[in-house]
Amino acid sequence: MSDAIADSDQSVDESSQRKAANRAARISAKLHAANRRADIIGAVRKARAQLPGDPAFGDPLSVSGPGGARAVARAADKISGGSPTAAREIGFGALQLWQHALERVGRGRGTEPVTIMFTDLVSFSSWSLSAGDERTLALLRQVANAIEPPVAEQRGTVVKRMGDGLMAVFSSPDRAVAAAIAARHNLADVEIDGYRPRMRVGLHTGTPREIGGDWLGVDVNIAARMMEAGGKGKLMMSSATADALRENTLADLGVTVKPYKKPPWAAPLSGVPEGTRIFEIVTD
Repeated sequence: MSDAIADSDQSVDESSQRKAANRAARISAKLHAANRRADIIGAVRKARAQLPGDPAFGDPLSVSGPGGARAVARAADKISGGSPTAAREIGFGALQLWQHALERVGRGRGTEPVTIMFTDLVSFSSWSLSAGDERTLALLRQVANAIEPPVAEQRGTVVKRMGDGLMAVFSSPDRAVAAAIAARHNLADVEIDGYRPRMRVGLHTGTPREIGGDWLGVDVNIAARMMEAGGKGKLMMSSATADALRENTLADLGVTVKPYKKPPWAAPLSGVPEGTRIFEIVTD
């Protein structure tokens, strides 16, 4: 009799477990279906639009680059497979608030002025073709050791390296000019088998927007055009940077400036607003 009762109790337990498992499976299926419903996803997206921060947070631009919120966002995107779901939108909403909090303490959203620096080695590509990979790599390492320490010393940030050049940002135009002058001075000691590289530099001050560890906007383009105006190895800055410098900065650095005059044969600088004046910083 006791064996029969035990078997009956075991059957009841197994039946209860199956029912619980079936209920859990049904609930999971309903949640999964709701998670992918377009109307629910749309409602969450509308709610995100009312939150502080960037409601587009989660797109490829905003989840690239360094930073805690971006790193978590990339992980969340991979877990969800990149497919639109309500849970994904809710998660990005929380990260949107986190990113907004980070920007409030100094990450910038296009409201605070920064000075952008672009550098580039003159005729580097043609030299590297004949120099070969080993000597090219050796030169680039020397160049990095020459120009990046002054950026760090002046509290600048290297945004990205672009082969033989880089883009950096500074909170102060005075520090940006000081870094550019020191970098060019250091570069004079760089030499590979008799080859001495020349560097052109462009500086511009504006309010670009920081997205995904990069900086985007018209002001970034203007800074790149300032560098292009540097031709065969000059240090150029826009009138926006010149106007933002402290009164004694140029004298303290032992440099002068002169207006840039475009050579008659040179193509016009595209992407530069009309009325933008360009100056060459003369270090000799």
